[in-house]
Amino acid sequence: MSITLADQDNLTLRTAAHGAVSLMAAAGAAGSPHKVATAGSIALASATGLVGHVLAEGSQGTKLDSKSVATIADQVLPALTESMNLLKKQDPAEAENFRNTVLVAIEAATRAHKGEPSPTMTDITRKITEALDAA
Repeated sequence: MSITLADQDNLTLRTAAHGAVSLMAAAGAAGSPHKVATAGSIALASATGLVGHVLAEGSQGTKLDSKSVATIADQVLPALTESMNLLKKQDPAEAENFRNTVLVAIEAATRAHKGEPSPTMTDITRKITEALDAA
């Protein structure tokens, strides 16, 4: 099945995926947010399929308001759910690819954090997963 996404749809997917990594970096700020962000971004850059092509454009066009973790979450969590809804309507396999891609990026970001993930990172991971599964 061939999927056609509008520019706004592509932006929503990029906001959701790159925003999830940004959210993890902000939540793990007590450690090394740059390592968390780098590991998550590398995982996103390794995506395949339609998701890989969309994410290959990087975070181009995404404008996350990073005043606080809460502000980032207000933008990212709905974008994750919207992305899943959008992809499920057109190609459920690509929706699963998106979900797996984001979860791999989150896992990579978590592993970049020294030691055990903080309770904050664990909670943000749960919220991201719930947003993906809310669709």
